[in-house]
Amino acid sequence: MLGSLLLAGSRVPLVRRAVSGVPLTRKVVDRFVAGESVQEAVKAVHRLTDAGLAVTIDHLGEETRDAGAAAQTAEAYIVLLRALRELELGRRAEVSVKLSAVGQALGADGDKIALENARRICEAADAAGATVTFDMEDHTTVDSTLAILRTVREDFPSTGVALQAYLFRTENDCRDLSHEGSRVRLVKGAYAEPASVAHQSKGEVDKAYVRCLRILMSGQGYPMVATHDDRLISITETLADRFGRSRGDYEYQMLYGIRTDKQQALSGAGHTMRVYIPYGDDWYGYFMRRLAERPANIAFFLRALGGK
Repeated sequence: MLGSLLLAGSRVPLVRRAVSGVPLTRKVVDRFVAGESVQEAVKAVHRLTDAGLAVTIDHLGEETRDAGAAAQTAEAYIVLLRALRELELGRRAEVSVKLSAVGQALGADGDKIALENARRICEAADAAGATVTFDMEDHTTVDSTLAILRTVREDFPSTGVALQAYLFRTENDCRDLSHEGSRVRLVKGAYAEPASVAHQSKGEVDKAYVRCLRILMSGQGYPMVATHDDRLISITETLADRFGRSRGDYEYQMLYGIRTDKQQALSGAGHTMRVYIPYGDDWYGYFMRRLAERPANIAFFLRALGGK
């Protein structure tokens, strides 16, 4: 219930102002967000890659309502990718892009604008030897995101996409995207979705995740298993053995600042462990979804507010 309230509050301007205005909020945000500048993001990349981890970097922002702002977001990614090119990390580094941040939400021309900006980002990633994954947002954007993905993959076939297990449609999307060369990040889902399109209980979401994971692991693509759940990690290993996948045939992904000990353990065991690094000043929506996902995150926030 509290998680649902936080997700609903993430879209209310009054709640945004109240949460953003609490000085100690910054203390909690710093746990989940690498900083506001490219320099701070690159510093986090250095630290994590030096520790043997792979990274994916997200320039925070979503639902851009202005074409100029969408172009600026794309340019921010290009600047970031130029910095990553100098690090020569290759595919140990990639960027994660919300298409709504680069124009998808701009009415009738939104898909066209998002496609143009996504191409610019993919060109910069290709020059850096890096990859791009499109984040998935609420259910109303799925068809648009997958259509843009199909077009972009004509020139940049390594472009990945996130799929959200809690949506009823996702098992079929996994089948469609389990072909050779396809990179799919499987997540549970972090938006407040209606019961008409998505599983509501944790148990049903977990079962849906396993069903989707089985489809991806049995396919010909490259699964990116985004979870912090030990049980789902164990199931991933079982499925990898069943379908003859080596540790280079899939990877794990976790969020910046969450279960860092487990990240190191998986990396130390020879897995590709990729950390999702968000940065930028538009951190509010991302922050609220992280609080909503796990009770431990809410407790951490409340302890900070209490000065403990």
